[in-house]
Amino acid sequence: MTVTVCRGCCCGTEAKHPGVDHAGQYERLRTAVGSAGRVRAVTCLDVCTQSNVVVVGPSSEGRAAGGRPVWLGFVLMDEMIDDIAAWAHAGGPGLADPPGLLDLQLISVSRRVREGLAE
Repeated sequence: MTVTVCRGCCCGTEAKHPGVDHAGQYERLRTAVGSAGRVRAVTCLDVCTQSNVVVVGPSSEGRAAGGRPVWLGFVLMDEMIDDIAAWAHAGGPGLADPPGLLDLQLISVSRRVREGLAE
């Protein structure tokens, strides 16, 4: 599974979200996900109005079970990072439901944006 973290013009910047330790959150997510998946940062996912954006992509097993990438917006609190990591360890999209309050973070993006993210 792959967890893609937006760190472009709006996501991950002190200008838009002062007081959030963006670099610390990214490292915390990488450490917490560990061997359950790959965490990568990209420049921009083009959903700036809902920053910070994270996309949780299914593993091959999850995709075979019907899982598709899940877009999360406003990922600003450490508890959300913990929930994303717990979801990765539980199998992620297609294999497990998102834990905690992640269902409240689900966002809908345009097909153009969705298709622009290589999996």
